[in-house]
Amino acid sequence: MVGGDGELATTYAHCINVNDPPLAMTFNVVNRSSGKQFQVEQNETVLQAALRHGRVFPYSCRDGACGSCKADLIQGRVDYGQVQAQVLTDEEKADGKVLLCQARPLEDLIIAVGEIAAAQNIEIKMMPCRVASMENLAHDVMALQLQLPQQQRLQFLAGQYIDILLRDGRRRSFSLANAPFQDNTLEIHIRLVPDGRFTNHVFSAMKERDILRLQGPLGTFFLREESQQPILMMAGGTGIAPVKSILEDAFVKGIKRPIHLFWGVRAKRDLYLDTMIDGWCARHPGLSYTPVLSEPQPDDWWSGAVGWVHQALIDAYPCLDEYEVYASGPPPMIEAGKSAFASHGLRADRLFYDSFEFSSDAQPR
Repeated sequence: MVGGDGELATTYAHCINVNDPPLAMTFNVVNRSSGKQFQVEQNETVLQAALRHGRVFPYSCRDGACGSCKADLIQGRVDYGQVQAQVLTDEEKADGKVLLCQARPLEDLIIAVGEIAAAQNIEIKMMPCRVASMENLAHDVMALQLQLPQQQRLQFLAGQYIDILLRDGRRRSFSLANAPFQDNTLEIHIRLVPDGRFTNHVFSAMKERDILRLQGPLGTFFLREESQQPILMMAGGTGIAPVKSILEDAFVKGIKRPIHLFWGVRAKRDLYLDTMIDGWCARHPGLSYTPVLSEPQPDDWWSGAVGWVHQALIDAYPCLDEYEVYASGPPPMIEAGKSAFASHGLRADRLFYDSFEFSSDAQPR
């Protein structure tokens, strides 16, 4: 999932005399891949500025932790920001790689990164919402239905997420579990995180009709509808939420591409949408479903797939060169899948993922 964004100010002092205030500097960024350009203001990362100008690059966590927004820096210098060494190595920096969610220009830049046209006309909004209903889906998963103000709707693509804005300015990111056509309320799935301040509040103190603030939609985890490749989907835990949105949207649109869903959880009690998915399979012959338990309990009487969900996918599809893979869930699952899928022939441009990252400013979805 995906986390909040930190902001650092870059200022440029242009003095006529010692009493003049510093003037803000802007930098021009050209994307060689598209020929488009935009300006980055102070306090902005390259990604923040791009989104403000309606230019959408691949991204997910916005916290320098998932690597989705990695791009080529062709010309110019940047402040690399807060990045994890394993996500952007010193060797990659030397080779001209940057994370657009963290990089702040120090001069005009030329970058190279693919742009995603499907999300460019969707406005990122900030709005209030009311908790319309709460439902325990599992022992540690709560579904919230969020009611938007009258006459307001949130346009989004199936698979995107929203940020819940807390009173102290922190954010909590949650994937939307409803399809875009079901826009009377927004559905999110919240897993109880040990010692998680917000998730504990949801499970112990939140009430229906409570008021929250949200910002969204965010992220680029959604179905590439222009493709004709068969689809493999891998979800871990509440990573099933954006997959639910994508599948329900695909059913309504009549998308006929074969889809095989692999859902990995610990024990049978964690398969909180199992009956719903079985119903989808009965109504949509192109959908296949494999639940995978990593720690089945004795009373589960489980005879299905056991182990890591990415391994179950590879066991079923050892040659991935003709597939697209969509993966959402915890970072270890995403990282294991990225490495394993590449070694089994999956092209890098056919892997789309949403990593539910922890960060200093957010909890995973």
